[in-house]
Amino acid sequence: MTSAQVPAEAQEYERMMGMVTGFWVTQTVRAAALYNFADHLAAGTDTAEAIAALESTDPDATRRLLRTCASLGLMTSEDGRHFTGTSLLGTLRTDAPNSLRHFAISQSAPGHWLPWGRFPEAVRTGQHQVAAAHGEANIFDYFSKHPDEASFFTESMSNLSYAAALGIAAVLDTKGTALALDIGGASGDVIRAMMRANPELDGGVFDLPHIVPAAAEAAKAEGLDGRFTTVGGDFFESVPAADLYVLKYILHDWDDADCVRILENCRASLVDGGRIAIVDLLVEETGKPGLAPLMDMNMLGMTGGRERQMAEFDSLFAAAGLRRVHVSSAGAFAVIEAQPIT
Repeated sequence: MTSAQVPAEAQEYERMMGMVTGFWVTQTVRAAALYNFADHLAAGTDTAEAIAALESTDPDATRRLLRTCASLGLMTSEDGRHFTGTSLLGTLRTDAPNSLRHFAISQSAPGHWLPWGRFPEAVRTGQHQVAAAHGEANIFDYFSKHPDEASFFTESMSNLSYAAALGIAAVLDTKGTALALDIGGASGDVIRAMMRANPELDGGVFDLPHIVPAAAEAAKAEGLDGRFTTVGGDFFESVPAADLYVLKYILHDWDDADCVRILENCRASLVDGGRIAIVDLLVEETGKPGLAPLMDMNMLGMTGGRERQMAEFDSLFAAAGLRRVHVSSAGAFAVIEAQPIT
């Protein structure tokens, strides 16, 4: 019987079952990532016994996990004992430039997992659930006390930025720009891509003091340190002067009042004629599938922030004394440029 012959009611039942049990898949993928299945299979270590010996896991449980991963399309097996990774599993390889391994681990670890377990309460109250789940004011305070988990999260953001950075560098015109700063830029993937695209551009990262050393090391490794700078600080207090600020995946973490505060600080330090580039997901018409609506739920439960429609960005700009001047796309992201109202 083909899918077209299956009664519609049965199809919807199966679809809903997949939604309800989605968290089973999440934790299955987390374990596959944590125990490096993609790397082991790529290296030729292809049995449960061999992987279990390397990862100090239970051999039978490892065999069952491999079998389940095969049912999800992550691997294949001719004999039920030896496994071969698929291209889908390859997205979890450690050495893939845009690897999803760290993202799979961090999103299903306690920092995110436990607040998500309280998601209905976030809907009832409109408040994120990090405080209730972890006793911390926000997820970043939680990460400061859980460095191992923070490391997975930071690396995941770097991996996610890899492909987007090339697109951002392609659409942001930096001709005549003396200094561009990546605000909250972590390891600086975006700004380094911009510097590679424009050899005349000086760039840098402004982020929390304990984060910026990683950006300096990454720039040095690429030979960009001669025109790269890092500054530690808090964007709620102030930001250094620059001709261009790039805020990728920053505003979605915060409520409107905090966003206006960040934008006002950028506007206050912006060099005459400069601009601010906001890189975020854009919520489009209701009912359109995509990452943005689901990421909006993640922000509701995790940060108190939100994904926004264009009109909502325009409201933030107006409140901060800015106006939108240009919009372009970089993969899934909108690149929204704004300048001070004169």
